[in-house]
Amino acid sequence: MNSTCLWVLLLLCGLTSAEVGENVVETRSCFPDMCDLLREFGSMADKLKVMETRLQDSESRLQNSETGLKMTKTRLKMTETRLQDSETRLKMTETRLQDSETGLKMTETRLKMTETRLQDSESRLEVSEARLKIGETRLSDSEHQILDLKSKERTKVIFSAAIGGSADVGPFNTDTTLVYRTVITNIGNAYNAATGIFTAPVPGVYYFTFFCHAGGHYEVMLFLFKNGEKIVEIHDHSSYWDTADNGGNAVFLQLQQRDQVYVRMRANSHVWGDDYVTTFSGSLVTQM
Repeated sequence: MNSTCLWVLLLLCGLTSAEVGENVVETRSCFPDMCDLLREFGSMADKLKVMETRLQDSESRLQNSETGLKMTKTRLKMTETRLQDSETRLKMTETRLQDSETGLKMTETRLKMTETRLQDSESRLEVSEARLKIGETRLSDSEHQILDLKSKERTKVIFSAAIGGSADVGPFNTDTTLVYRTVITNIGNAYNAATGIFTAPVPGVYYFTFFCHAGGHYEVMLFLFKNGEKIVEIHDHSSYWDTADNGGNAVFLQLQQRDQVYVRMRANSHVWGDDYVTTFSGSLVTQM
């Protein structure tokens, strides 16, 4: 409205100037205040236009700023909402992490306990294995002993033999191994009736006896030998008034396998031979 009035005044001023034409000086001199006023109004109108333009720009910018502010507020709310969600999730995650750490600690504790129990079990197992080995060794030794005992029980060595015949044996010019040809018992077949020699089949302790019957007119001297070593003997002097003599001896011998035992008669000595007197016997007492 102010702008319109200003334009009307400017128009009237222009018309007045045109009508007087040559009387400008007069008009100016007549209305000096009006012209100054009109000039001021014109300047103010220009300023007003500029101000209105700037105002419109400012209002436009203000609207844009308000729109941007609204959008910023909306984005801020969304960001705050997201932040709250993130904080909530973070708290949940931290809680889960704490639970996991607690569970991990419990698991580690259980693991340590399990490892300790495992070590104890392994130690006990080693002790048990050692005891088992000792037991197995003892069992094996016992089994071997049982087998040895059974073997010893199965090994039977018993023999008895007589000179045989029905006449004097001797005297001879040299020492002679007596051969007891009449075999009474020969369990284990360790006695050889062809040579008169007993050969030990297994190591052990053996019991031997030898007896003789003889007339008094010759000396009697018999020796029990082990591998050429004289062990025990029977000795009876000759006698013309004693027509018959009997003698005997016995001994325990520890023999190794293949040791030999036999009876030898001294030179110029004699015994009576038949199936009932003058015998040689032996048996295995215990196996070693």
